[in-house]
Amino acid sequence: MGKDGPGAGVEGSVRPVRPTTLKPPPDRLYGRARGHKLRPRQERLLDVTLPRLALPETLLTATLPGGPLSADSPSVGVVRPDSPLSEPPLPSSPLRGSPLPSSPLSSPVRSTAVRSGAALEGSLLAGPLWLEVGFGGGEHALAQVRAHPEATLIACEVFENGICSLLSALVPEGDEASAPLPPNLRLWTDDARVLLRRLPDASLDRLFLLFPDPWPKARHAKRRFVHPAMLPLLARVMRLGAEWRVASDDPTYQAWVRDVMATQTLFEIVPPATTRPDGWPPTRYEAKALRAGRQPLYWTFRRRESPVGEDLPRASGLVPERAGQ
Repeated sequence: MGKDGPGAGVEGSVRPVRPTTLKPPPDRLYGRARGHKLRPRQERLLDVTLPRLALPETLLTATLPGGPLSADSPSVGVVRPDSPLSEPPLPSSPLRGSPLPSSPLSSPVRSTAVRSGAALEGSLLAGPLWLEVGFGGGEHALAQVRAHPEATLIACEVFENGICSLLSALVPEGDEASAPLPPNLRLWTDDARVLLRRLPDASLDRLFLLFPDPWPKARHAKRRFVHPAMLPLLARVMRLGAEWRVASDDPTYQAWVRDVMATQTLFEIVPPATTRPDGWPPTRYEAKALRAGRQPLYWTFRRRESPVGEDLPRASGLVPERAGQ
């Protein structure tokens, strides 16, 4: 979630890119993982509080093309089994603050997959499971977990300053190691596509994609999260009837969502709302768009039964093109 660009003008002036001829998304991250230099308080939030909200690796039962997730996997650094979920601080990660490594889909932010917590796993699976891709400053994620204690939200974000914004709203300074945390919130600080590939089939009840980076230039269209190659993966991990909420104020992205979704059969197509629907907490990016006079659109897509004869890929079936190919 989140971007600063004003878009590419009115929808009619957007240079068209046909989704049917688009290259698969490159197997790498784009955009910033860090903004300004982190303050000591922010460093402590990442070192001490972030591991307490880690996603138990035992939930990630799917496998990658290279085999199951392992402690030696270079693309997802994991906390060792002898590190309890709440034990602070963890050793500093060599990836954090460094350029993106060569391993596909690696994040420079400390990973939040851990190998402990069987009891926690049971509590996460006891109710609806929701996923937010790119939580930005975290205001939407926090509003959802507070309004829906019956649901577990996995919130994904790679931008360190945004992660710190959410964590600072949760714990007062000085209590990073001990302040109570929402039991129904878990954070994932790697690429969301890594997590999606590893989630079990039909495990998600709701998916949020709110004000993503629009990548308005035509040559960058393959970087957009709403992408024809992503839809089978999303359909695999979403239950029948599960809800996918998408919001954007960028005319390029709005036209793109319309065109991509018009060519698929996995989700019910509904006209977007022009005002934020009930149950959609506001975000800073929506407020910024409205102040600038831009018109957000709000879509609610629902997972529907696959047409007869259409097979969805398993977790290892969607392998995006590597960067440079």
